[in-house]
Amino acid sequence: MASSFEKYQKRRLISSYFSVVLSVFLVLFLLGILGLFVINSKKISNDFKEEIPMSVYFKDNANDSVLKSFDTMLKESAFVKTDTFVSKEMAASKHKDIIGEDFMQFLGFNPLQNSYDINLKADYVQADSIKTIEQKFKENKFISDIVYDKHLVDLVNDNVKKITFWILVITGFLALIAVLLINSSMRLSIYSNRFIIKTMQMVGATKSFIRKPFIMRSIKLGVVGALLAIVAIIGVLLYIDANFPKLGILDDQLMIGAVLLGVLVLGVLISWFSTFFATQKFLNLRTDDLY
Repeated sequence: MASSFEKYQKRRLISSYFSVVLSVFLVLFLLGILGLFVINSKKISNDFKEEIPMSVYFKDNANDSVLKSFDTMLKESAFVKTDTFVSKEMAASKHKDIIGEDFMQFLGFNPLQNSYDINLKADYVQADSIKTIEQKFKENKFISDIVYDKHLVDLVNDNVKKITFWILVITGFLALIAVLLINSSMRLSIYSNRFIIKTMQMVGATKSFIRKPFIMRSIKLGVVGALLAIVAIIGVLLYIDANFPKLGILDDQLMIGAVLLGVLVLGVLISWFSTFFATQKFLNLRTDDLY
């Protein structure tokens, strides 16, 4: 009978430990992912901005020296990330591939113009900055037209601000929930030992002596949960990097290391604080209040 009761107690203890580790793991994993997303949100938005092209078209009387001079100016400009020259012949070939017919056979000439496809750096993909760049280009009398999606530029900038704000709000809210969840799990674990705590106190054990084993156990459980969360976060990062290499999500290894270290420290601190206050509560209770 005693053996059966001991087995039951052991199973209940393991179940309690498992629930604490699982709570710590899930909460810290979610917080770690959100933390990395917040850190990389600027990089992601910048990559999206830099994919918005600006096409600069030249008049037919623009000779090679004009085009070369413009190309040199682009390469020396601080606002240009990449630029690609598209000759009228290349443009005609692309149109032919898209349409499926050679339109020049009907027209008898190539109506397209030489152009440059330019991708601006993210900091310059703003309505006022692009307007300034556009005006600078228009000073060149050989440029016939400048085309880019003005509406998309405004839409991207507005959405980036909104998304960043709400991510910060959600992260803060989840951080609060994380503390409450882990604290609740720790308190339940301590609650099951409330009679042991009171018995130790009645035989003369000091509060710090009683708290120490519970705090050490909780810290160990917090570390286990945090390490599992770190392994899962690294797995997610490797998966994203393998499937979306252009994001370069592993480039900033120092920041990733800081987030992972923060997850570990947070797991230890929350476990320590939760256990400290939970044991303190039961230490301060009267014996009658334990039931």
